[in-house]
Amino acid sequence: MVDWEFIGKASQFIAEEMGISLKRSAVSPNIRERMDHSCAILDRSGRIVAQAEHIPVHLGSFKIGAMNLIEWMHSQDIGNDEGGMVMTNDPYITGTHLNDVMLIAPVFHNRTILGYVVNKAHIVDVGGPVFGSLNPNARNLFQEG
Repeated sequence: MVDWEFIGKASQFIAEEMGISLKRSAVSPNIRERMDHSCAILDRSGRIVAQAEHIPVHLGSFKIGAMNLIEWMHSQDIGNDEGGMVMTNDPYITGTHLNDVMLIAPVFHNRTILGYVVNKAHIVDVGGPVFGSLNPNARNLFQEG
């Protein structure tokens, strides 16, 4: 029992450290000051093993978003190599809005995927004709950013 508790707490601490590193390296005030980001560790199926206590709406969407993204990665054979990663803001995959960008990378041991590390962060402007990427006149997703 003690070993599992130790592993669980260590995994949670790693997710917290991921968030600290993201915050320290960010130039966006949304991430640096507001801490509008979240980090988690997933198993190879995309289930959450550990998550940092960041933005709850991100954490709520991690499960389905990560599973969708992992499924997409495998179907496209993208990001599944050592050093590979995928970044997307597609709300149909990630489960939130365009301004939330999800980055996922596989974790390997002996050339086998053990799981994934993932973060989601709010980016103020991801493109489109209006600042903030929230275009009230948009007729499709691409007009928002």
